[in-house]
Amino acid sequence: MTMQDAGPALLGTAVVVVVLIIRTAVRERREPGSARREWSVLRQRRVLATAAATALVLGGVGWAYSGPAAVPWAVLAGLLAARVRFGGS
Repeated sequence: MTMQDAGPALLGTAVVVVVLIIRTAVRERREPGSARREWSVLRQRRVLATAAATALVLGGVGWAYSGPAAVPWAVLAGLLAARVRFGGS
């Protein structure tokens, strides 16, 4: 596999990130200050350590099976798993 194989994975994760941003923006419009509360959890060291560990494990396993295309999904999964584990709505 080449790095070109990661293109569709990057596009897919970008779409998911955009959906999360739009969701956050709609909530912020309805309830000012909610976006800051919702994503502030990602500033904590423990949360970032969990995100990094999850991304490394998933990225390593994913790389073994599908090459570099797994990396963007692993990073996104790490961030979302840490956010779900430690808070945020």
